Amino acid sequence: MQVVTFGAHVLDVVVHPVDQIPEGQGAVLVPHIRLVPAGPAGGTAITLAKLGAAVSTVGALGRDDSGDLLITQLQRFGVVTEHLLRVDDQPTSMSVLPIRSNGDRPALHLPGANLTYPLDQVPIELLTSADHVHIGAPELLNPAELAPTLEKIRTAGVTISADILAPGDPGVLAWIEPVLPHLDYLLPNDEQVLGFTGGADLVAACRLLIERGVGCVAVTAGADGAWVVTATAAEHAAATDVEVVDTSGCGDAFSAGFIAGRLNDFSLLRAAQLGCAVAGVVATGLGSDHGDVDWSSATASLPD
Repeated sequence: MQVVTFGAHVLDVVVHPVDQIPEGQGAVLVPHIRLVPAGPAGGTAITLAKLGAAVSTVGALGRDDSGDLLITQLQRFGVVTEHLLRVDDQPTSMSVLPIRSNGDRPALHLPGANLTYPLDQVPIELLTSADHVHIGAPELLNPAELAPTLEKIRTAGVTISADILAPGDPGVLAWIEPVLPHLDYLLPNDEQVLGFTGGADLVAACRLLIERGVGCVAVTAGADGAWVVTATAAEHAAATDVEVVDTSGCGDAFSAGFIAGRLNDFSLLRAAQLGCAVAGVVATGLGSDHGDVDWSSATASLPD
């Protein structure tokens, strides 16, 4: 399976555990600080590669040490990085994640170069020759200008998914609306779906997004697992019962598992179960790249 991830790449600084910030110039000793490749394009690419996909990734990084490190880390997992553009006027995107003892992950985020990708330089031949294209954070790519590119990709017979980095807000939904009719799968979380639509019922809110053109919404719901919703059906995939250390990257891992499942002809529900299984592995350690999961181990853990 040939997959291209396109969009946001982030270098995470993950600190654990952080249950309070010291006052003034106080200091706290912590056992874990990691630099982690992440983002809805970068993190998803890594997990897809672990699951056996041939992955190329597309996006913008700063011409800085952070960008150099992020490329090195992606390449370590076998992700092809030659289509990552380096820009001079913005830094590589970074986040500082002080992970709480219960796994919650507040964030300090620098968007940086993710806001600068020039859509007139999209490697269209790469995208139209893939089996699947995953858009990580289309809200950062000027959705109205991105939509014609997505139309070309789908016309070539390539399936497309996307997830969202921004919080759920009706204004964000209006901003990304031009891309929705071009998506086979939208992979948000429950807070985003309810925030986008103002709904109270998750399945009904997913259907509102389907009415705007999305083929299927596979929505994660934390410890409640995930729902896969189409215009005519809704199915629930249970979360994996694990001891949670860090939830950062779990959404990207779910996306990777779901995509890999669909590319291997899994049903929508089975693909969501695979996504939950992979996300469960990531949740047991620090960062988006945690875990030695591969296709065999992930599929072996699925319910009968």
